[in-house]
Amino acid sequence: MATHTGFSEEALRFLRGLKRNNRREWFEERREIFERELKAPMLALIERVTAGMMDYAPAHVRPPAKCLFRIYRDTRFSADKSPYKSHLGAWWARTGLVRTSGGGYYIHIGSSEFVIAAGAFMPEKDQLLAIRRHLLEHHAEWKRIIANRALLRSFSIHDPMALARAPKGFPAEHPAIEWIKWRQWGVTAHLPPETALSPKLASEIEKRFRLAAPLVEFLNAPLARAERPRPVWTGGRLHG
Repeated sequence: MATHTGFSEEALRFLRGLKRNNRREWFEERREIFERELKAPMLALIERVTAGMMDYAPAHVRPPAKCLFRIYRDTRFSADKSPYKSHLGAWWARTGLVRTSGGGYYIHIGSSEFVIAAGAFMPEKDQLLAIRRHLLEHHAEWKRIIANRALLRSFSIHDPMALARAPKGFPAEHPAIEWIKWRQWGVTAHLPPETALSPKLASEIEKRFRLAAPLVEFLNAPLARAERPRPVWTGGRLHG
């Protein structure tokens, strides 16, 4: 297993430079730095965090390369044609929901912050409806989760992009209507970029992910299909 002891100052300098010089020529001249100081440490970090997930989020255990986001932007439908993201991120989707996202766990390292997050972000139409229906019947459970003091000491509520009115077909007087109006459900911690330099980074991520596990499980409950167990990644190899 690769050992992760934190990113380097050079990684943060690279990201600050990329933000100012988001051009292919600049990136290609420094690709070796990206591979050595960002991509390799991120894959090692993902592997370490993933190994701990067997205890609290086994359905999210995946090979590190499958969790890592590409740094290249999809510019096909964007007015901004900058070829690269200004951060490098990872997403732990749930088995069976990889193609449609669902609820999961997220981190990214950027020039101005290190982000740790968990939840269902911009779910597709069918998932949005399924989560809202789940809230109708299980709002007391959701209230306990989203109001948990330990969770809120470690995270802030992510922008829910709430509707102004109750969505069609949902009663405006329902006790969960304010949560049903949400279009995404999650929590986020925005930490200083120097957090990435700490040898305790993986432990910090795991501590927060464990706190967010009930939230992710709640959101995935109406989405996950019963299916045969699939191979999982742990200790640098596939099992099952």
